[in-house]
Amino acid sequence: MHTLAIILVLLVALEHVWILILEMFLWTKPMGLKAFGQSREAAQASRVLAANQGLYNGFLAAGLFWSLGTGDRSVQLFFLGCVLVAAIYGGLTAKRTILYVQGLPALLALLAVLAS
Repeated sequence: MHTLAIILVLLVALEHVWILILEMFLWTKPMGLKAFGQSREAAQASRVLAANQGLYNGFLAAGLFWSLGTGDRSVQLFFLGCVLVAAIYGGLTAKRTILYVQGLPALLALLAVLAS
């Protein structure tokens, strides 16, 4: 179970690195427009906000990588909890699929860490 927990935490961290890239660098590019279902105009108008959001996702990833480096379960649980809360909020206020794309992996990783 310990190995599974590490793999799941790593996957959540990598997912948030990818979100950082999408939000900070690809927001107004075709891949970002498609990923977030936005028009070029809407993306251009919100690109500064998206970059800020991407930076926060990067902090979540950094915390998860840090937790893996130290092996500190309490740090893993804290950052996975942060991801889960953000996913629930995003799923309720922005787009329901956030619950599944970000929340489900975080929940599975959190449960695996608790079980390990």
